[in-house]
Amino acid sequence: MRICVGQILGAHGVRGLVKLASFTEDPEAISHYGDLTDQAGTRTFPVELVGSNKGHWIARIDKVDDRDAAQALGGTRLFVDRAALPPPDEDEFYHADLIGLRAELADGTVLGTVAAMHNFGAGDIVELALPSGKRPLLPFDRETVPEIDPAAGRIVVDPPPGLLDEAKSGDVQP
Repeated sequence: MRICVGQILGAHGVRGLVKLASFTEDPEAISHYGDLTDQAGTRTFPVELVGSNKGHWIARIDKVDDRDAAQALGGTRLFVDRAALPPPDEDEFYHADLIGLRAELADGTVLGTVAAMHNFGAGDIVELALPSGKRPLLPFDRETVPEIDPAAGRIVVDPPPGLLDEAKSGDVQP
């Protein structure tokens, strides 16, 4: 399994440097995992951080020598093998480890599965995939997701009142 740890935002200057967003807890750690790959795993990117600017890193990527080559990489998401990452602390989780877990209510009623994890800047959000095809978004906090048990393959959700009323009427499974 590979984990997305960053993204190339575009070119910085004219000598092949790129602007780089790091998604790691310690933003500088993106350069400590060795060569990163693209989503398909077919291209390798040796990354050297050379500075920072306005909330992102400035990086040198091997064999990227001019602005056009750097700009062509804009939008490229960067991945690392899951095994290269440190184990998460207690009560911490890699988003990738949560995808596919069964989502249940406290009484064991199955709602669906975890389809995705998002963070749009105001905190983590869990996206559920319900049997009807609906994909509700829930805050990923202790109140809404009081239990996370990857070993058992499940999370327990306690959605805010009314949020899943439609799901309860036809989507839940015993």
